[in-house]
Amino acid sequence: MTTLGAIYVPHNPPERLPAVARAADEAGLAELWLWEDCFLSSGIAAASAALAVTGRLRVGIGILPVPFRNVALCAMEIATLGRLFGDRAITGIGHGVQDWMAQVGARPASPLTLLREYATALRALLHGETVSADGRYVRLDKVTLDWPPAPAPPLLIGATGPKTLALAGQVADGTILTGATTPAGVAEAKRLIAADGPHEIVVFMAAAFGPGARERLRIHREHAGPDEPGVAGDAAEIAAAVRAYAEAGATKVILQPMYGEPDPEGYVRFAAEQVQPLIA
Repeated sequence: MTTLGAIYVPHNPPERLPAVARAADEAGLAELWLWEDCFLSSGIAAASAALAVTGRLRVGIGILPVPFRNVALCAMEIATLGRLFGDRAITGIGHGVQDWMAQVGARPASPLTLLREYATALRALLHGETVSADGRYVRLDKVTLDWPPAPAPPLLIGATGPKTLALAGQVADGTILTGATTPAGVAEAKRLIAADGPHEIVVFMAAAFGPGARERLRIHREHAGPDEPGVAGDAAEIAAAVRAYAEAGATKVILQPMYGEPDPEGYVRFAAEQVQPLIA
C-alpha cells in the first residue's frame, strides 16, 4: 500500500506550521513533509515543532543540504529527533541547490564525492559506531554519538541525476524524488537505483483542488515549464494520479501544494479525509 502525505511548503510562515501539523494529525494524514529551502526556514527546527505538537503524525524533511552542515552535527540533530520522537521523524539528505550553496560559500567541487562520504559517515554514526574518516570533504577523528537513536533511523537521499540515484541505491534506505518527476520518471529512477533489498521511493506530486485549482496549475506550469507534471481536480482525479505513481514504483506519494495555495490546513485535511481513503 502506498503511503500518502502532504507538504507544508516553507513559503508559508514558520509560525503557521504548528496549526497545520495539528490539523494533519487530527485528520489522520500519514505524513507531513517539510523543505529546507534557502533562505526560508530550518528543516530540523521546523520538524521538531511539528512533531512536538502532534502524537501520531510522521514528519519528513526532504532534504537537508549536506554542504550546510558538518556531518557530526547532522548526526546529532537526527539522533536527537529520533530519541525524542522515535520513528515519527524522517530525514533526507542531498546535494542542495548549488547556486544556494555558492551563496553561502559552501559549494563543493564534487557534490557526488561529498554526498558519498557524508552519507557513509552519517549512517555509521547513527548506528552508534565510532567513526574516523579522512576524505576529501568529511574528516572525523574517533567520533561517537553519546545518544544514538535506537533503532537507527532509515537514511534517505534526495536525487535526480543518474549518478546520485545510483549512489542512493548503494548507501541509503530510500530515495526522494522531486515534484518534476513523472510516473515514467519514477520507473526509470527505480531502475537506476537498483537497490539489492527493500528501498523506499518517495515522490512529491504537485496537486491542487477546490476553487481556482486549475488556475494554480496553470501558474505552476508558467514557472516550472509547460510539461511540468501536476494534477488539478477533485479527490478521485488526484487519487488516480497517486495510483499511477504507485504503479510505477513509488512507495510514498507526497502531495505538493502549488504556488498560491490559500489554505494549508484545508489542504492537509483534504489529503487525509478525501484522497487517502481512495488509495488505501
